[in-house]
Amino acid sequence: MKNFKAIVFDLDGTLTQSDETIIETTIHTLKEMELYKPFNVHILKGMIGHHFKEIFDEIDIFVPDMEEFINVFKGNYFGFIDKTKLYPGVFELLNKISESEIKLGLLTTKGQVQAEKIMHHFSIYDFFDIIVGRVPGVAIKPSPEPLIKIANEFNLKTTDLVMVGDTEMDVLCAQNAGAEAWAVTYGYRSSDVLSELKPDKLITDFSEINEMVFG
Repeated sequence: MKNFKAIVFDLDGTLTQSDETIIETTIHTLKEMELYKPFNVHILKGMIGHHFKEIFDEIDIFVPDMEEFINVFKGNYFGFIDKTKLYPGVFELLNKISESEIKLGLLTTKGQVQAEKIMHHFSIYDFFDIIVGRVPGVAIKPSPEPLIKIANEFNLKTTDLVMVGDTEMDVLCAQNAGAEAWAVTYGYRSSDVLSELKPDKLITDFSEINEMVFG
């Protein structure tokens, strides 16, 4: 018998390989807003999951109106969606979990509406019992608040949950909430970075999750 009753996935870098979409949409949007200057795309890729303000501070690009940038970015995003793909085995495992007694949640820092559109695009929306994206008034990862919200919706304790993600925000969110943390190393953070956080499990390939969930 597994010691968890719900599994909560991150989106970017965990279920979807979306870095090319994010990078190209960012560049396109900066150019459209006449804010672009060359930058190291590897820095952006290594910060996926952080707020754009933190990313732009790191790559030294000044964006005077962050809200406007994000709105334009969202409008441009689906023009590059074909560069995003599900990692191998994601669709099959989500389907399998959805047919089991294990509750299935998604927790992402993407905006709620955008996250739902992406999940519809890849036909995985209906597998999930709850989807929590960025919405006004709710703290984002690494705060435990959104994971606690999911636990409450499931009528479970946070100790009944597993959080699966590829960044420090996912691991810390789980740890701050008292949930189990599984860190995947195939996403946007190195195994060295993630192992320093001492997650409960390090996962090198999505296929390993099937064995962990179903034994």
